[in-house]
Amino acid sequence: MSKYAISNGNAGTAQALTTTYKTLLDVTAATGATTLRRAWIYDLMFGADGTAADNVVVYKADRQTTTGTRTVAVPPPLDAGDAAALITVGVNTTIEPIVTAATQLVEIAVNQRASYRWVAAPAGELIVPATNVAGIGLRAKSPAYTGTATATAHLVE
Repeated sequence: MSKYAISNGNAGTAQALTTTYKTLLDVTAATGATTLRRAWIYDLMFGADGTAADNVVVYKADRQTTTGTRTVAVPPPLDAGDAAALITVGVNTTIEPIVTAATQLVEIAVNQRASYRWVAAPAGELIVPATNVAGIGLRAKSPAYTGTATATAHLVE
């Protein structure tokens, strides 16, 4: 199994946060040249990359059943000797996907000046199902901060 990293800084243009969730990146399965496959997200990092102030930003990871309109990005392998990832990743969504209600897997509110990192406990990874276009989206919102935010995920395929 190979390990990969992906950030919404890899492609596309970051979208400004609003009072409703904006998807920074999503990891989904897709029907393609190979069979559908699962992925395991074991590390997440979030942070605001605009001018610092004392505002709250809420970051979360939850399940989605479709992909929105986003820029496709290819996660580079952590070991340069590994093959290219076959899982699908989208970044900097402009039209939101359909999110499954009440499925937040990770949710944290932090001061805009702070960053947040979530690392899975052993056998506690977030699992992307082997279902076409279903997956896990990493989102952010803020009642006051209107700059952009970053999200990075490390995953195993």
